[in-house]
Amino acid sequence: MLITWGVGSVHPLQAADVPQKGGSGNRNNVSQEKNAPREWDVDAGDGVKWSRELGSTTYGSPIVAQGKVFVATNNDAEYLEKYPKAVDLGCLLCFDEQTGEFLWQLSRPKLEAGDVYDWAHQGICSDPYVEQDRLWIVTNRCEVLCLDTDGFADQKNDGAITDEVDQDPHSADILWQLDMLNDLGVQPRNMTTCSITGAGDLIFVSTSNGVPEVETVTEDNPVPAPTAPSFLAIDKKSGKIVWQDNSPGPNLLQGAWSSPAYAVIEGQAQVIFAAGDGYCYSFDPAGDGDGKSRLLWKFDCNPKSSKWDIFDEESRNNLIATPVIYNETVYIAVGQDPEIGDGPGCLWAISPLKRGDVSPTLVVDQSGMPVPQRRVQELNAEAGEKEIPNPNSAVVWKFTGEDLDDSGSIGFEEEMSRAIASVTIKDDILIVGCFSGTVHCLNAKTGKAYWTYDMFAHIWGAALIVEDLVYLGDEDGDLAMFKLSADPEEALNGGEPQWETNMGGAIYTPPVFANGTLFITTTNTLYAIEK
Repeated sequence: MLITWGVGSVHPLQAADVPQKGGSGNRNNVSQEKNAPREWDVDAGDGVKWSRELGSTTYGSPIVAQGKVFVATNNDAEYLEKYPKAVDLGCLLCFDEQTGEFLWQLSRPKLEAGDVYDWAHQGICSDPYVEQDRLWIVTNRCEVLCLDTDGFADQKNDGAITDEVDQDPHSADILWQLDMLNDLGVQPRNMTTCSITGAGDLIFVSTSNGVPEVETVTEDNPVPAPTAPSFLAIDKKSGKIVWQDNSPGPNLLQGAWSSPAYAVIEGQAQVIFAAGDGYCYSFDPAGDGDGKSRLLWKFDCNPKSSKWDIFDEESRNNLIATPVIYNETVYIAVGQDPEIGDGPGCLWAISPLKRGDVSPTLVVDQSGMPVPQRRVQELNAEAGEKEIPNPNSAVVWKFTGEDLDDSGSIGFEEEMSRAIASVTIKDDILIVGCFSGTVHCLNAKTGKAYWTYDMFAHIWGAALIVEDLVYLGDEDGDLAMFKLSADPEEALNGGEPQWETNMGGAIYTPPVFANGTLFITTTNTLYAIEK
């Protein structure tokens, strides 16, 4: 089958491409393919179809589409002679899917503000979204770009932008640009990280508006850009904003590093954002028709009594993970900036069918009137305020841990701690890795715990599920393989993974299985593994 889009070239459509983070708008990293590799050795080269050097720090997942593999990283691999390693850039690298041949690179200079907005040597920290021969990505410069997937190799300068600095055959061809920093007043903290999703004529973007220097925010010195948008719906062809929303405005805690999810649920399309105030928001993707959003529901993922304090492990948490939609339920875990460290967490299952404030509880004053949302702490008990159950709550279940060994207490491995990784679900079996290194297997319908396993290293990325296998990597570079089963005896081999190997570098992103090949990125290498 051949398809064309815009003025780009013609590409074969691959049924098993992975064109965005998680494979689709529901963000559930489950492959429908079969016969994934079950063992390999990267040191000996056994099972390695090809490998390519990346930068020194890679937070981008492999995105596989139209015969190409795209990975966001930094410039330390020096693919372009004009940009030696000493030049710190955010990069998107494009390789041939079959051979690993380097095709082109998007090169974005670092922002002059430095680490406050654009942390040194972190590169581009988001995954692109690909449709046919067009690609959209959020860069380190807090901008949204639309690119031609062929780059300048097709010897055409497509789109409205024709004055690119880099126009050689190994550079990216930029079609349009939206500068969220300068045009919209967005102020990211450390980095801009949204992995775009889309539907119809729209793409959906979390701007990463946050608090660049959180320690300076007080009642007298509030959040610096409360009116800047947090969420955007953009016309994918023109780059024009269709609608925008500045929630949570003055209630931003620190950063907004999550990515949106999209699904049609009981006939209503929903785009779901995990926001910088610890709330999950759902909007009608069409907006209100007048450039503004139309809120469907919002859900507070923190206890009302919790207080925002980055030095307190009981603090209100951020939402770093991307929401996952499975069987008309939204799953999101609370997390924290990795620099802050670990602490108690919570995994929520939320019904997206209700409307309005669907949080578990509400705060009312002494007269029973609802209290407006606050940034630092929602409940002021000293003022006589009370936390009451929300009759409109959308909680399906909540998981904070379970005493699996009947010891009378919840141990470290049994506790749900903070997570920056999303869940992965197949056949109602849910897998989630905590930043602490603990892997939890739960019943997706009930939240009942089946088994846990400690990877003994931080977990950053979601698991990949292919048939009856679960692939999960950690910061030590170990790639573990579990059997997809609710039975711990079957899932684990004598209490250990079914198989495990070290990939030679930290794994910050989920593995991807596309068109018969398993793609894994470590902090500095992209591997294509075949059976």
